[in-house]
Amino acid sequence: FSDVSDDGDWYPEVTPRKKKRSGLSSASGSPASVQSGKGKARRSSLSRPLPFSLSISEQKWKSADEPDIEPAQPVFKPRQTPGPGLVSSESCSPLQYFELFFSKSVLRTILTNSNAYGAMRQEGTKKPWEDITVKDLKSFLALVIYMGLLKCFKLTDYWRKSHIYNLPYPSQIMSSRKFLTISKALHLSDPKVDAENDKKKGTPEYDRLCKIKPLYQDIRDACRASFHPFQNISIDERMVASKARNGLKQYMKNKPTKWGYKLFVLADSLCGYTWDFFIYEGKANLNNSKGISYDSVMILANERLLGSGYKLFVDNFYTSPKLFRDLLKKKIWACGTVRANRIGHSKTQAPRGNIRWFREDDLLFVEWKDRRDVLMCSTFHKAFKGDSIKRNVRGADGVWAIQDFPVPAAVLDYNKHMGGVDLSDALIGYYTVLHKTKKWYRSFFFHFVDIAVVNAFILHQQMAKMRNQKPLTQKAFREALVTELAGTGPATGPACIRPTLNHYSHLPKYINGDSSIGRRKCKLCRFKTPVMCVTCDVPLCFVPKRDCFTSWHYPDISSEDEE
Repeated sequence: FSDVSDDGDWYPEVTPRKKKRSGLSSASGSPASVQSGKGKARRSSLSRPLPFSLSISEQKWKSADEPDIEPAQPVFKPRQTPGPGLVSSESCSPLQYFELFFSKSVLRTILTNSNAYGAMRQEGTKKPWEDITVKDLKSFLALVIYMGLLKCFKLTDYWRKSHIYNLPYPSQIMSSRKFLTISKALHLSDPKVDAENDKKKGTPEYDRLCKIKPLYQDIRDACRASFHPFQNISIDERMVASKARNGLKQYMKNKPTKWGYKLFVLADSLCGYTWDFFIYEGKANLNNSKGISYDSVMILANERLLGSGYKLFVDNFYTSPKLFRDLLKKKIWACGTVRANRIGHSKTQAPRGNIRWFREDDLLFVEWKDRRDVLMCSTFHKAFKGDSIKRNVRGADGVWAIQDFPVPAAVLDYNKHMGGVDLSDALIGYYTVLHKTKKWYRSFFFHFVDIAVVNAFILHQQMAKMRNQKPLTQKAFREALVTELAGTGPATGPACIRPTLNHYSHLPKYINGDSSIGRRKCKLCRFKTPVMCVTCDVPLCFVPKRDCFTSWHYPDISSEDEE
């Protein structure tokens, strides 16, 4: 490897921060999707939602004065106790929270694959490859997170001794040459598996995410295992910026990040914890018979993992009668905005605050007049419960005054609970570690680090709240994490124990009545097994010499046994 920095590969990714979702009211920034269809569509033709329309002539709108029967409210029965899934008698350090996501086994996998890739790249040169160690990788992660706290235009600026820069900390942790060596060798998958996968290009067996699959699955599993959402959850899209050339990239003109990789994310509405997500690979990888918006929600809103009685909030890209009815069958209630051209406008000019509604079986459609029409669909709201909202209105005499206007409960709840993914994006955006890179899979590595750090910070906040302690700020949390990863901070205390997930919900079962048929590849060792976990819905070996079932649910215990 050359010791010359390829600065173009390491410019900090500078993108406009995503604006905080300010709700449905046009006075506070009504989303473009709620407008009357005069502008261009929000999504490209590649991501059109499930089409539906309700003819206004076939429905009888009712006014807010006409009584509506409130639907039976969901009985909340989560699969696990909502909140952090941790058991510890003492407070955990930032590093211990972070290691719930980047565990010893995860680091070991990255090390093995990176060393194999580095040795392969070094073949034929005079200098033999020197293996990266665990300490090296932790120091590398420390500097990557540090660079999110302190932005420099070029990577080499962190090691410059000019009086304008002269940052002593990076040099204390690692030389620039070592850092570049690790960054160029960084590989998330086995190079041999990559080579086999490359031979399948152009066939249905080709895996477009092969180069990130190990860490991708590990982070998703850790996110679900370390926290369980409270009752209100939201699903939205997230864009990961990248300049790499790859067929996975999408263009979304109305997003702060226009070009990048699209993720569908389920987040907790209260704290913004990223509970689950998946990467959009294109139409071919989804069951598009009912639309991308439908499929993405049904993948993330897994009642076997979540439980029942959840309230899901989505925007108009996802909202459809078919989706909401099918979610209701899974005992997941839903609320979302509806595009105005799907139902139709009132021909009469209604005054501000006017409410009209109608029901279609379990679905409530309600229209609220603010500065623009706001249309909602819900399976758990009453049309109008007497709520009001304050607006600063200018009268005919030109004088501004505060006035109260009636507002549907669906609008209030949507404004309150829809921003889970936006909150997560904002927490990531403040100190993102993402850098421009020529390798697409490294963009995902940086984003997975971002997810791990932010989720670890949220766990810290939630645990501090449970103990009536004052939590660290995100900046202080990241600073402490950097010093611990680099080995320059205080020693950590007792390990945070990830539980146990519900002991009785994670039970093995046979995939098929006949163990000799219906076998599937084990999630960990890839050997074929007739056993799967009831809750996780993944095949796992459950034999004395290959107890992958225990390794999957208790990775820390397995790591200690190996050592």
